[in-house]
Amino acid sequence: MNESTKKATLGAGCFWCIEAVFTELRGVISVTSGYCGGHVMNPTYRQVTTGTTGHAEVARISYDSDVISFEELLEVFWKTHDPTTLNRQGADVGTQYRSSIFYHDVEQQKVAEHYKKSLDESGAFHLPIVTEIVPLSTFYEAEDYHNDYYKLNSSQGYCQFVIAPKIEKFRKVFKNKLKA
Repeated sequence: MNESTKKATLGAGCFWCIEAVFTELRGVISVTSGYCGGHVMNPTYRQVTTGTTGHAEVARISYDSDVISFEELLEVFWKTHDPTTLNRQGADVGTQYRSSIFYHDVEQQKVAEHYKKSLDESGAFHLPIVTEIVPLSTFYEAEDYHNDYYKLNSSQGYCQFVIAPKIEKFRKVFKNKLKA
C-alpha cells in the first residue's frame, strides 16, 4: 500500500448498494462489504440482519487520494442515500441500515463533520441529517457472497428494483467521476 492509498468506511443502507456505487468511481481501488459499530465479535450476516448486534452494514473503500479525495467520496455518499431517515433506507429498516461515517483519523472526522454541518445549514435536505460520525471500530468483513453482489446477481429482484435505479441515477450525476 503506497502513501496515497487511504481507506474510508461508510454506512448508507444495504452494503450491496454502497459497494455497487463506489466500485464505479475513478480512484477507488476496492470496496469490501462488512459490519462496523456493534458489540458482537465476528458477527454473521444472519446476526446483523436481526438488528440486535449494534452493527451497521458498511463498505470499506480503499482509494487513491491522489485521484479522489475523502470529501469527494462524501459527496457521492450524501447524494446516493437519504441521510435524514433514522435507521432506514427505503424498504430496509433497522439500525443495521443507519447512515454512518466511521472515520479513520481526525482529518476525516473534521471533513465529515464540516460537510454535514454545511449541508444542514444550506437546507439541502428538508429534514435534519441523522448520519452518525463516529470513530472507526472493528471492521468485520462480510461473508464472501456479499462482495460483488450486484455484479454477480444483477438479475435478482432486489438488484433490479433497488440497486439498478440507484446506479442509473449515480451514473448520470457523477458521469465525470466514473472509471473509464
